Amino acid sequence: MTLSVIVVAAGSGERLQAASPKAFVPLGGKTLLEHCLTPLLGLDHPLQVIVVAPEGWETPAEALARSVLDSDQSERVIDLSVVTGGASRTESVRRGLALVSEAADYVLIHDAARALTPTDVFQRVVDALKEGHPGVIPVLPVVDTIVPVDPSTAVTAEAHPRDALGAVQTPQGFHHQALRHAYDEFVGDATDDAAVFRAAGGDVRAVPGHREGLKVTYPEDLVTLELLAGVAPAMAPGGVAGVLVGTGVDVHQFDADKGLVLGGMEFHGVPGLAGHSDGDVIVHAMTDALLAAASLGDLGAHFGVDRPEYEGVSSTTLLRHALGLLQDAGFAPASVSVQYIANHPKIGPVREEMCRALSGLVGAPVHVAGTTTDGLGLTGRGEGAAAIATALVVPHKLV
Repeated sequence: MTLSVIVVAAGSGERLQAASPKAFVPLGGKTLLEHCLTPLLGLDHPLQVIVVAPEGWETPAEALARSVLDSDQSERVIDLSVVTGGASRTESVRRGLALVSEAADYVLIHDAARALTPTDVFQRVVDALKEGHPGVIPVLPVVDTIVPVDPSTAVTAEAHPRDALGAVQTPQGFHHQALRHAYDEFVGDATDDAAVFRAAGGDVRAVPGHREGLKVTYPEDLVTLELLAGVAPAMAPGGVAGVLVGTGVDVHQFDADKGLVLGGMEFHGVPGLAGHSDGDVIVHAMTDALLAAASLGDLGAHFGVDRPEYEGVSSTTLLRHALGLLQDAGFAPASVSVQYIANHPKIGPVREEMCRALSGLVGAPVHVAGTTTDGLGLTGRGEGAAAIATALVVPHKLV
């Protein structure tokens, strides 16, 4: 039996007031996306995983997904794809569904915002599908009294019986071809996949959900998840998800006697950068920003010219050491953004590869862009290169 799992991670997180799209918001040192993928490793089925990511976040989404799924030594995950999301949840699911293998028997659709949903819920949905039910959703009993409210007058009507209601969660599971047919026929938008399936005449069965399958929508939801996960709060005093911010700047002259290394990648045919290590201004700025965010000093304090053991060393080695310092101090990276400033080389052709490699190294989304100074200053005259980085870090539970 082959199982395809579509992880819908394209939400903006506007109501969460986050500094990044919702799936990339940190929770205890890992993003919501990483948390929601981890339970898949407990499923005893060959898996195809499709992550639907926000536009511009495809590369870090793939890096984060691989950091989780590649850790599974059983090679249970037979394929991983990342696709750009649409303007609505329904369109995002359609785009993910287009990549589902024809060989898949069942499809699960899971919201990355339900980051702590345990493996047991996934398994209950799969078991019900194997029993022959064409559509399956996890639900929780409703404990509050639910009343209709007129949106224009705020006048309430008689309450619905609670024993006939259920709070719907994900993953929602369906027989593959039946779900594909339902989406082909559906017009409009829906808040979940069961609604699309019912519109095509499909039956949807309920199985027990889990309290930890809470959907993150508002800042207070993230606080609740932190308590459930047993991690230190990662909320700023004002309630905004996100954290401690650091900035790093690095500048080096070009040196024709050295090879050029930028963002951990070698560039041939152009002068290198002078420096105690390999002169990688992108990684140096990143490292400084991460250390600054956690109030752990700077690059010179830890790896300065007075430390001969670091002479000529790869800057990625310094970055790894800095990440260890963050870990020891109780912090984890949430995201890093870097602006490379120089006339050459052009990093556009390798930018995606660079972002993917750096994201994997840092364990959080890393975005790199390039610009020039229109002929002004050291960089404009072609004498050297510079980089400016901004890093977000979050506290995590010390082990």
